[in-house]
Amino acid sequence: RTVPGTAEINSWGGYEKQYQVRVDPDRLIKHGLTFEEIVEAVQRNNFNVGGGNISQESGMLLVQGLGRSTSVDQIRQIVVSAKDGIPIRVADVADVVIGHEIRRGAVTADGKGEVVLGLGFMLMGENSHAVTWNMKEKLKSIAPNLPSNVQVVPVYDRTELVDFVIDTVRKNLFEGGMLVIAILFLFLGNLRAAMIVALAIPLSMLFAFCGMLRFGIAASLLSLGAIDFGLIVDSSVVMIENCARHLAHDQNHGKTRLEIIRDAAVEVRKPTMFGELIIMIVYLPILTLEGIEGKMFHPMA
Repeated sequence: RTVPGTAEINSWGGYEKQYQVRVDPDRLIKHGLTFEEIVEAVQRNNFNVGGGNISQESGMLLVQGLGRSTSVDQIRQIVVSAKDGIPIRVADVADVVIGHEIRRGAVTADGKGEVVLGLGFMLMGENSHAVTWNMKEKLKSIAPNLPSNVQVVPVYDRTELVDFVIDTVRKNLFEGGMLVIAILFLFLGNLRAAMIVALAIPLSMLFAFCGMLRFGIAASLLSLGAIDFGLIVDSSVVMIENCARHLAHDQNHGKTRLEIIRDAAVEVRKPTMFGELIIMIVYLPILTLEGIEGKMFHPMA
């Protein structure tokens, strides 16, 4: 729980420690007490209370009474009642021992018997990679203080998935750029045109990440995996190919190179724009999904 960004830790398996007050009916009758009086006395001496606050110039101090019982002896010394000036304690009518709560399940792993499973929950909006990494470092720091027969073994580590997604995007980015450069150079015979189209990939990624940050879309397998590098360079390929064609045929028409490139871009502006709009419209139905399906597929759209 001390790791920044952690909301709570839930555990399954094993035994949950419990202080048990085992009342002896014979001793209870002997002292003229009821079971409800024992329960009330234990509850009354085992809770925290607030005591208001003390205001000072430098701040405010909160006053709190800590009344939690932390040992068997403390529970045994709780006074239930008094007869003729003699206090009757819990130890006079009951045995106090350390036990465990009634079990309602168990956890096993790899057929090696029972284990204790802990699940850490991250605060909403936190960086999953950073929180998981800090949690692993915290486990490493407390491992030397654990009993020799206790081992902490990560079962599911989100950093592996995040690293896999990042590596996949990086690999696709590199391979996509190389393929674009190679194919355009092969068909157009112009290395400069191929490099210009390849620049569309990192620029598109930059704007995509800015949009994800602005609208609070996490970098997940679906959101990053939905980036199609083929679609990113489609319009750029059409634009560059048309510019290269006009530059090759319109040099003798009295126009400058800049005017030729401008006219070529205007010529294919509408087709490329409508092509991008059609692709965007395809994803609109996904944005109408609700519930679990919506949370799962909205980042992809």
